[in-house]
Amino acid sequence: MKEKTDRRIRKTKSQLRAGLAKLMQEKSIKEITVKELVEEVDINRSTFYLHYTDIFNMLSTIEEELLEEIRQTIQNHPVSPFNESSFPFIEDIFQILAENKDICSALLGPNGDIAFIHRIENLISTHSLNVLRRTFPDTIEDLKYSYSFCLSGCIGLVKTWLTSDTDETPQYMAQLTFRLIMNALRHMYPDNTPSQTPLSGSKSPLPD
Repeated sequence: MKEKTDRRIRKTKSQLRAGLAKLMQEKSIKEITVKELVEEVDINRSTFYLHYTDIFNMLSTIEEELLEEIRQTIQNHPVSPFNESSFPFIEDIFQILAENKDICSALLGPNGDIAFIHRIENLISTHSLNVLRRTFPDTIEDLKYSYSFCLSGCIGLVKTWLTSDTDETPQYMAQLTFRLIMNALRHMYPDNTPSQTPLSGSKSPLPD
């Protein structure tokens, strides 16, 4: 019985989240009401209040769950020099984005939560800058600029992927991102960049 109840709760929360993501594509979170959301997904208001106190609480809960997934991914990938051993970290991040594509697309969209995006950036930055410092110990002063360049490009890439009606897999996007970052770093620090080993299993040939 408990398993059946838990499954029903997960289904309800999934419906509510999908409805919220859809409404956030159309309007600001401040304009979305509980009444509007439950009508969108055909769920009783009382059911909504079993799980959340209001729309803001719901969004905050969803965001914290996503952040916790990213924190766990970071813990699973200890700091190491940026080379092919860093690829699984990038792949895991794209897998999280894919599994939460609807709400991530909404959060990164025009009606999204910029504060949440900054929290993700800060989480990943702490991890990635430590990796880059180990990879390029002689270029610490320039790292903040090169990292900012790569981060901005990656965010644009993710936005395009999440909002496009395409069939690129998380694995393919992770490989593309890895290659683009390596290419950028190789041009910025030609004497310090680790050699790049081709990754297998890509959807199609990627740029060197």
